Amino acid sequence: MGEIAGVRRRFVKAAMDAPFLTREDEHALAVRWKDEGDEDALHRLAAAHMRLVIAIAARFRHYGLPMADLIQEGHVGLLEAGARFEPDREVRFSTYATWWIRASIQDYILRNWSIVRGGTSSAQKALFFNLRRLRARLSQAAAGDTTVDIHQSIADAVGVSRDDVAVMDARLSGSDMSLNAPLSEDSGGSTERMDFLIDTQPLPDEAVSESIDTERRLSWLRSALGVLSDRELNILQARRLSEESATLESLGDRLGISKERVRQIESRAMEKLRRALLDRHPEAAMAMV
Repeated sequence: MGEIAGVRRRFVKAAMDAPFLTREDEHALAVRWKDEGDEDALHRLAAAHMRLVIAIAARFRHYGLPMADLIQEGHVGLLEAGARFEPDREVRFSTYATWWIRASIQDYILRNWSIVRGGTSSAQKALFFNLRRLRARLSQAAAGDTTVDIHQSIADAVGVSRDDVAVMDARLSGSDMSLNAPLSEDSGGSTERMDFLIDTQPLPDEAVSESIDTERRLSWLRSALGVLSDRELNILQARRLSEESATLESLGDRLGISKERVRQIESRAMEKLRRALLDRHPEAAMAMV
């Protein structure tokens, strides 16, 4: 660890000691790299701006990731800026490179801050990196506001929903928790949080078996319905095979008979259906009706 820290200090010192470039020198190096592919020119251009990488990386050190990794990712962004820089546009390289450095560091933080991927849209990314600052500012400006009010103000400022703000606030307030972590110190590590996650869904073999049985019973029922007359079938479908069961009175009005007569026809149809199922599949007849 001491050796690594020493290397890091020497790297930072070398970056801070690198000479500043004049606008003319910067432009000349960028042209040499752009037109001639001179890697030495790119190296000198990047080395002169490593202090910019360190300064930007330092702004993100409170996310709990190693400073060396942040600097490394910022250096990747710096090289990307060097590869894309157009010297003829008369823009200082530092101005152009700042966006690439910050974007590279932010992308690294979003990928590594939590095992749960976040910031998948530009609005979510802005919320992730601005939530703490906005929350602190709003809490001071409106001390009497509730958490809900503060979340709504942040949502309006960033352009996301209040629920998104609440979820992100909860994530930033806590840390990831392993499901394989011991439930408590008293358990001696033998009981994990995973042990208390219960899946209410049926087992795969049970689901397949139920699907096969259901299809078989439906085929039996469709076959047995063939023994009914049209009127019996219509009444049975309206009373027993529809999501909303029709009343005896409504069926009687529609068929021009009394509701008592409808009840008698339904009872007779059920008996005929039961006998048909019993004759063809005695083991399932009672379950089907």
